[in-house]
Amino acid sequence: MLYVEHLSCGYGGPPVLRDVSFQVDAGEKLCVLGLNGCGKTTLLRALAGLLPCQGHIRLEGTGLVRLPARQRAKRVALMSQFSPAPFDYTVYETVMLGRYAHRRGLLSGESEEDHRAVEESLRRTGVWELRDRPVTELSGGQRQRVFLARTFAQAPQVILLDEPTNHLDLHFQAELMNTLRTWTAAESRCVVGVFHDINLALDFADMVLLLDQGKVLAHLPVRALTPELLNRLYGMDVAGFMKAMLRRWE
Repeated sequence: MLYVEHLSCGYGGPPVLRDVSFQVDAGEKLCVLGLNGCGKTTLLRALAGLLPCQGHIRLEGTGLVRLPARQRAKRVALMSQFSPAPFDYTVYETVMLGRYAHRRGLLSGESEEDHRAVEESLRRTGVWELRDRPVTELSGGQRQRVFLARTFAQAPQVILLDEPTNHLDLHFQAELMNTLRTWTAAESRCVVGVFHDINLALDFADMVLLLDQGKVLAHLPVRALTPELLNRLYGMDVAGFMKAMLRRWE
């Protein structure tokens, strides 16, 4: 479904990503793991068309890089971990911004389909009751759920997630993962997510992409991921650290 071939990009200096290739099938959830500064967020920004890059990014055969921004937004949505609050818009108005790419023109009003998509997205993320509240008055976790609702309202085929559980408590982390599983299973959709929480990533993902200093260390199914690969990626005994933390509950 999503094909990335020989992707290299950066911010004007030496490339942050170098010759990155992988694919994501329909219905698949890919999680990207790696140390800080290895290029995880850069990869998401490149896939969203926010960075100039070399190589090819195709979605069902269509090159995404050359698509106009509005057409690309109908197919790919990026939820950043640092989504700014849009002035003092209400929750409902904020989520409605996700429908911009589906408008027929700059001056066209909101359609019944727009309102239906917004309500469905708000209910799906559990913030329907907050719809009339200004986003600036919400907690960090509530805002995160609102921005996820805006992403769903955009109705993309691919959702790119940069630390989506940031600010969320355990209850809503679990709800978010279940919501994303349900969303991905419907129609022709996929998710590419960046997570620092390894346990959460491995529980959610079908496939993992390990990035090491801007290069692909491995791209493989979760079930094939070995402790040795994780130790090499993070430079420590990952399983030993996790088991030591779990002893608190014995």
